Amino acid sequence: MKIVTAQTMQNLDRQAIVEHKIPGLQLMENAGRCCADILIANYGTTAGNKAVVIAGKGNNGGDGYVIARLLSETGWNVSVYILAEREQISGDAAANLDKLPAGMSNFCPCEGQLSALKNDIFQADVIVDALFGTGVRNDLTGVYLEAVRLINASSKPVLAVDIPSGIHGTTGRVLGDAVHADTTVTFAFAKLGHMLYPGAEHTGKLIVADIGIPASLMDVAPGYELLTSDSIGSMLRPRNRTAHKGDFGHCLIIAGSTGKTGAAALCANSAVRTGSGLVTLGVPESLNAVLEVKTTEAMTVALHDSGTGHLTSSAFPAIEKLLAGKDAIAVGPGLDRRPDTVSLIQTLIEIITAPLVIDADGLNALSEDVSVLKRKKSESVILTPHPGEMSRLLGVGIPDVEAERIAVAQEFASDYSVYLILKGARTIIASPSGVAAINSSGNPGMASGGMGDILTGILVSLLGQGYSAWDACRIGVFIHGYAADMVAGDKGEIGINATDVQEKLPYACKRLMSSNR
Repeated sequence: MKIVTAQTMQNLDRQAIVEHKIPGLQLMENAGRCCADILIANYGTTAGNKAVVIAGKGNNGGDGYVIARLLSETGWNVSVYILAEREQISGDAAANLDKLPAGMSNFCPCEGQLSALKNDIFQADVIVDALFGTGVRNDLTGVYLEAVRLINASSKPVLAVDIPSGIHGTTGRVLGDAVHADTTVTFAFAKLGHMLYPGAEHTGKLIVADIGIPASLMDVAPGYELLTSDSIGSMLRPRNRTAHKGDFGHCLIIAGSTGKTGAAALCANSAVRTGSGLVTLGVPESLNAVLEVKTTEAMTVALHDSGTGHLTSSAFPAIEKLLAGKDAIAVGPGLDRRPDTVSLIQTLIEIITAPLVIDADGLNALSEDVSVLKRKKSESVILTPHPGEMSRLLGVGIPDVEAERIAVAQEFASDYSVYLILKGARTIIASPSGVAAINSSGNPGMASGGMGDILTGILVSLLGQGYSAWDACRIGVFIHGYAADMVAGDKGEIGINATDVQEKLPYACKRLMSSNR
């Protein structure tokens, strides 16, 4: 599923009107009709149904006028409250305003006027939010802020036209305050603001309506991929009946330290659960006996640690030998941040040639000298930071990362020629070429220790099985969240642990593949 920025959609509208000679009035009529049809389908055509349309002065308001007229023609009782003077409305919006029956429109350009009509608004069966489209950029103030708060206070069902008013169409940021919609009807494409948080929490049920933008324009419009069960299920490879373990890769995972053996075990066991043929786990020799108990199917290799339970540069010769013949490598889970461990990790990143996943303390080691990535030899390097790790890699605050998640991920991936997975609600995946995808799976129950180790195991397994780095990132992130959604479906979102998710990985793969046949 393609999703686009607000600017891309505005360009598409302009191209449809200017280059393809589609009248703006026709596009507005189509948009309003789609919304009206959905309202009628949900609430019926019973005479006396009451709708309140709260409209702005622009084209989003124009869509609202079309909705009001069409509902009125079916017998609905409709009131339209316009937060502008009549003289401020022009173009296609004005043409549709003139079509409304006499007495339906109420102009409320000043603060307090709309609130004075609160009783009428609160008696509606449904409220239509037609204040702003995706073009709004600044925080709401004055009468617009008053309107948003009044809509939210009504406790009535709300249909938002294009996007809930107060949500930035590209970043999903709340611009001071924003409408909480039950249903949002958007046009041609879903927008980033619908998918990224906090905008996603305000969108409600999202319906993408066809308003007649030519397919030739839509096909070439720049956008982002939203990962879904259909798209990921089609990417998973069925197994040949004559397959053997050598067909599914041999992964090497360098992980673990005193107090963090769980990270190493979770990563290795998740690689097994995702389908690796062989998994080798390199761990500090002081902890090898513990990891042999925690990892029945994965092989362990004891690496020199001087009795400290932490890997140091003295383990490098043994690790260098282990790299031979491995199809994919993961470095980082539970390795700790001791200076000698950091030095070892940085050296490994420089010399590994196989596809490589760097997570956790691997990322912390990079944050001390991110230029190491410029000296890497692997052509397929995946980084999996959460916002805190990303902030350390960039040397900026977490709010700076969260404010522009897609741009941050894309810029870093491009600058360092890596695949970057910026974890969080709606995880972002960016490639060195600038292509980006957004994940739709997962739930708040994943806010629990060890979940990142699960993802690293999934990713290294997929790389080892021969998936490209880009495919491994998309499949891995989606399956990770999808397995967690399966757990939440059984147990709820409170108290999920990483092992719960790990155990669901084969079931997640099975369900995704089955649903795509």
